[in-house]
Amino acid sequence: MLGELVEYEFSLKAGEPVAIGQSIGWVEGFKAVSDLYSVAAGEFLGPNPALTQNITLVDSDPYYQGWLYQVRGLPDPACVDVHGYMAVLDATIDKMLESRHSEGTSDA
Repeated sequence: MLGELVEYEFSLKAGEPVAIGQSIGWVEGFKAVSDLYSVAAGEFLGPNPALTQNITLVDSDPYYQGWLYQVRGLPDPACVDVHGYMAVLDATIDKMLESRHSEGTSDA
């Protein structure tokens, strides 16, 4: 939803403690800038070093080479697996499209 990613930064250094929901940095796309929040509690292990050479991995291979960061610890109990996350994204996109459609209609 951010468009193609162009830049990112993490506010934590490897080895620092991190909490669930803590702001840990930001990503910038062509369309917007968004904060990044930790989905786990424990030790921040750092960003994906491959992204310094090729940030497009986040878009082209998000489930393998394009990961953003690592944490050693416990995930948020409310986290979902990749299939659940895709379902949440699909539902969000459907709501956005439905909202745009309803805004474009009138009772005239």
